[in-house]
Amino acid sequence: MNKPTCLFLCDESGIMARPWIEAGYPCIIVDTQHAPGAATEGLLTKVGADILRYLPPRTTYAFAAAFPPCTDLAVSGATYFQDKGLAALGFALGLVDRCRQICEWTGAPWMIENPVGMLSSYWRTPDYIFDPCEYGGYVGPGADAYTKRTCLWTGGGFAMPWPKGVAPQRVSSQGSWVMKLGGKSARTKKLRSKTPEGFARAVFSTNQPMMEAAHA
Repeated sequence: MNKPTCLFLCDESGIMARPWIEAGYPCIIVDTQHAPGAATEGLLTKVGADILRYLPPRTTYAFAAAFPPCTDLAVSGATYFQDKGLAALGFALGLVDRCRQICEWTGAPWMIENPVGMLSSYWRTPDYIFDPCEYGGYVGPGADAYTKRTCLWTGGGFAMPWPKGVAPQRVSSQGSWVMKLGGKSARTKKLRSKTPEGFARAVFSTNQPMMEAAHA
């Protein structure tokens, strides 16, 4: 029997999809950084598309997640909000809302991730807040050993996994290494926004059994 599909929006790395693929689930990751069109290799399909125009395939879904850009939403960039103007904020909120629409449409458990920022004011309070180090133990000692307050808005029966933490490594009294990266270059932006593997595996280990039970 074919397994249902998992859908990941605004996802360049595919880290959140890995445990699902390893368990035999077809996964679709959609991002403008992928080559235009759809390319499938094994169980992974990469789609290069703007989610504002993307129409997901009609199929049965096991899980959905979205990682909309936080550049114009995170409080870390609040100094520049006035210079960017309302158009930047409106566009960023539109991407989040499109993610919400698609995630809800799947009928599967879903989550939308973003740092602490404007969504709490313009949408609603997040359902959960975590640091990557709280879930590093799902990978191994020293994995994801950093702090970065991350918010989740969830629905469809999403279950937040229990923490299995590691001690965060601090480079100075000012906090973890991820806060030292800055955000100006494409490389540092990608590193700052990278999905923590421990959390990805924790989400899978909690939500996959529930999904299987619901479809048994």
